[in-house]
Amino acid sequence: MPLRTDSLEEPQLNLTPMIDIVFLLIIFFMVGTKFTEIEQQFDVDLPSAAAIEPMSATPDPLVITITRSGELSLGNQFVSIEELEQKLASAKEAFSAQVVLIRGDGAGIYQSIIDIMALCNRLKLKFSLAFQPKEQ
Repeated sequence: MPLRTDSLEEPQLNLTPMIDIVFLLIIFFMVGTKFTEIEQQFDVDLPSAAAIEPMSATPDPLVITITRSGELSLGNQFVSIEELEQKLASAKEAFSAQVVLIRGDGAGIYQSIIDIMALCNRLKLKFSLAFQPKEQ
């Protein structure tokens, strides 16, 4: 049985599908650029303005201090729980993202802190508890 000695044909790359895709991409981008020409059709000088800044900055957190005996103070003023609720509600109306910081004495009455947390939760105010990290 004689062996075949002539060389095999080299494989050829068919470029027809690639050329079709390139033409489709060209047509797609040509149609897409039509939309930007519509805006440039009118000669309009746009007005300029300074950078916009917010009208007011976010307010500082309201600091509620609870003494060892259970007395409440908002800032530097001692208040009752009813007065505190009114002041927190008005602060919430003035700024919806008002934050409250609760400072309680470590050896104080824990129920007072829970009452303030429940009040903040009822008024949908975000709150955090102040603490002092231990030294290692």
